[in-house]
Amino acid sequence: MALTPLDIHNKEFKRSFRGYDEDEVNEFLDQVIKDYEVLIRENKELQNQLNAIQERLDHFSNIEETLSKTIIVAQEAADEVKTNAKKEAQLILKEAEKNADRIINEALSKTRKIAMETEELKKQASIYRTRFRTLIEAQLELLSKEDWTSLERMEVEQP
Repeated sequence: MALTPLDIHNKEFKRSFRGYDEDEVNEFLDQVIKDYEVLIRENKELQNQLNAIQERLDHFSNIEETLSKTIIVAQEAADEVKTNAKKEAQLILKEAEKNADRIINEALSKTRKIAMETEELKKQASIYRTRFRTLIEAQLELLSKEDWTSLERMEVEQP
């Protein structure tokens, strides 16, 4: 158990014939009491300061821990967003490639169809030209026959 200033104050010493001077011992004890009280008071103040500092330290430790957890959560969220963005970008890229392939295939198909239609039109134009030439040649041949010549004479003579 710790010694208190009251314990020092109430301490009684036995008297002896050749002992110490009682006034001198009392003065010394009074000085010890004063110094001991100052030390106890300072110790309490330091203890209070230490408690306050410990509370602040605990508070800041809690803030640090919270911030660390928040940073970890934010990093995890950022990593997740980054991973999701990469996946989405890959899906968009694959979809774009599919669309590009589809568009190219459609264009090739249309090109082939137009080429076939063009060839068909060329054939039809050739056939039409041949038939038209044949018709004109037949009409020219008809016009160059003697029957027309005799018809022309007849018409001229009758009026």
